[in-house]
Amino acid sequence: MLNKKWSIALAVVVIGSVLLSACAQPTPTPEVIEKEVTKIVEKEGEEVVVTEVVTEVVEVTAEPTEAPEEEQPITLNWNLATEPPQVDPALSTDTTSVQVDEMLFLGLTDFDDETGEVIPELATDWSSNEEGTVWTFNMRDDVPWVRHDPATGETEVITDEDGNPVMVNAHQVENAVKRTLNPETGSDYAYVLYIIEGGRAFNTGEETDPDTVGVEAIDDYTVEFTLRQPAGYFPGIASMWVARPVYQPVIDEWGARWIEPGFIVTNGPYVMDEWQHQDSMVLVKNPHYYDADTVQIERVEAVMITEASTAMALYENNELDSVGPPLEEMDRIREDPELSEQLHIAPDLCTYYYGFTNNKPPFDDPLVRKAFSAAIDRQSLVENVTKGGQLPANTFAPEGIFGNAAQDPDIAPWLLNPEEGQEMAQEWLAEAGYPDGEGFPTITLMHNTSEGHRAIAEAIGSMWSSTLGVDIEIQNQEWGVYLDTIEKSTPLAEMPHVWRLGWCADYADQNNWVHEVFNCEEGANRLRRNCVDETCSACEPSEFDQITEEAGKLTDQSQREELYYQAEKILSEEEAAYAPIYYYTIVRLNKPWLNRTYQALGGEHWDKWTIDWEAKLEATQ
Repeated sequence: MLNKKWSIALAVVVIGSVLLSACAQPTPTPEVIEKEVTKIVEKEGEEVVVTEVVTEVVEVTAEPTEAPEEEQPITLNWNLATEPPQVDPALSTDTTSVQVDEMLFLGLTDFDDETGEVIPELATDWSSNEEGTVWTFNMRDDVPWVRHDPATGETEVITDEDGNPVMVNAHQVENAVKRTLNPETGSDYAYVLYIIEGGRAFNTGEETDPDTVGVEAIDDYTVEFTLRQPAGYFPGIASMWVARPVYQPVIDEWGARWIEPGFIVTNGPYVMDEWQHQDSMVLVKNPHYYDADTVQIERVEAVMITEASTAMALYENNELDSVGPPLEEMDRIREDPELSEQLHIAPDLCTYYYGFTNNKPPFDDPLVRKAFSAAIDRQSLVENVTKGGQLPANTFAPEGIFGNAAQDPDIAPWLLNPEEGQEMAQEWLAEAGYPDGEGFPTITLMHNTSEGHRAIAEAIGSMWSSTLGVDIEIQNQEWGVYLDTIEKSTPLAEMPHVWRLGWCADYADQNNWVHEVFNCEEGANRLRRNCVDETCSACEPSEFDQITEEAGKLTDQSQREELYYQAEKILSEEEAAYAPIYYYTIVRLNKPWLNRTYQALGGEHWDKWTIDWEAKLEATQ
């Protein structure tokens, strides 16, 4: 409690402040004027001319001078929808973190927004040997490292001890790849780089010498990768954030804090100006970006609003330029003459699925998993809940991915036929020892916090209850916590039985799907397939694992397609290791002043978007 005397003093200060604010009007300013006055006086009969200087004080009223209106930067207002768990490229695993990384750090390659083809970024060109096992990338030499000072708003180029700009180079690419693979870094996405010779051995600790990893800076602007097998898709892997160079001195200096504003050193089209954790982030244009002249949007103000309904309200109040609409608003949006014109729906390279914890009873029984997957009425879900033109899924990879078998009627057809699926689901659950759900324990279905994910979980939970006669407990967690929870290293007792995730393409090949996501030895394997212990420190590969590994080694594309077809069939039918639910569509509302692209691979390219700034100002002021 404040001392009474201090309370009175504080009150006086506050009142004084209020009065000063209330009287802050132009006040008369005295103006001093000097003028000469000539007088004639007599002195002993003589006229004497005397000049006097007379000073007059004249009161005048000073006219207030208006300060010139400061020009507002062209600003994109965006909703990240959640706190990015990371922006360290080696540690990022989710789409939110990757979106920020995309704007801060450049990769060797990127993807064209329209065609999806691999295009140059840090690399100017690349080539491989005849076998496709050695890839050489030539790099541009005009990309500086920069640090932005939020206090001053200045972005400065990093210089060496001689005052020369420090440019992004091949040695930094080599070091970044080895840093991601170093087990001490703790990258959950390091497995993507196992295709590099020695990558897996170094990451798992079988080999401790980083020089055994097949990446080498041939000179300052040439980097070479040696792969353990042919991979025509490697230029796509070279685009990924886990292979992007980072500025090691700032990491050495600040440790985990290096990604915070004022510390972070980057090289992309934007720099970080603010990061209010769990609230907002501001990026501003990097004036030293090698292609800065083409970047029109000068500032990105991103909020982190989880509730789609709140984000929608901001959009309708012109406080967001684009938004993913709430599921429950889709009917209204389609009927609204303005909103319907702003609605964009297009195919996407993503799949929504429910993961089963394969080694946690009762989902350690494939019959139980088959029953739960078959009991989902996918057609009803996309028509009545998601309403965004999504397609029911019976396999993992969607159309547009090499080797996909999306909606092939010969793979788990009961997943696309609700009546057949429900009938077979009941039979499989009875065969597993739970007729009509009798004796089946209450299970946990978990999703990350989101109104849309909750609506889907409630709908599917209701399907399971009515078809199988089981009890479902739905739980949710904040995104960062949720990602940690569903790691395969989490104690089994703390794992939910079923959990949701989406997978979006890093590059358009099945190696990035069935292999890198589900292979028990070389993939993320959050499903805990074939684990020898509860936390999956090792596994016993099955036919599926052998197939996906073999498919990645082949150069004959028709043979690869056949193997991936087999892998999809095993995963959906025999193992029913997970439940594919639907293939995503891009569903966005965009303001008419926003001219944007849609990036199906990697993060969105804000630096390539434009805004009709006059139109936006007219609508928002």
